[in-house]
Amino acid sequence: MRISAAQRIENENRIRAAMDRLLRGEIPPGGKCDIKTLAREAAVDRTAFYGARPYAHLRTEFERRLQRLQEAGQIPDPREAQIERLKVEVATLKERLARAEDMNEELSEFRAQALARLAAQHEEILHLRGSVAAASLVTHLPTVRTTTIGSCS
Repeated sequence: MRISAAQRIENENRIRAAMDRLLRGEIPPGGKCDIKTLAREAAVDRTAFYGARPYAHLRTEFERRLQRLQEAGQIPDPREAQIERLKVEVATLKERLARAEDMNEELSEFRAQALARLAAQHEEILHLRGSVAAASLVTHLPTVRTTTIGSCS
């Protein structure tokens, strides 16, 4: 079905208006910043954007403008921006987790070494006490209690 020149101009105006909205970040619910959403928002058949169809040049323009925005660090689709932010956050959390696991392993090794040293020291103390008790050369002196005699006033 052929359309008139006036209808084509009207369609192009709707497509350009929808293109501007999408590139500003006004993404409709359930949509993305893509050709499918552009066609739906402009009420135009999506196939009209491909090949030698009448609006292929507008698809090229849309993709070029979208690429320029992305190169400038602007992502018009809030979901895409959220995905990128979450990817960065996941990578950061993975790094933190790896560092925490390394630290946990080091602390576990330190704890094992400390317990081994304490056990060895305890055994040495028991051994020394036993050898002191076995050697009866040590004479224990009685404890002397000192009493204070009343002071002169």
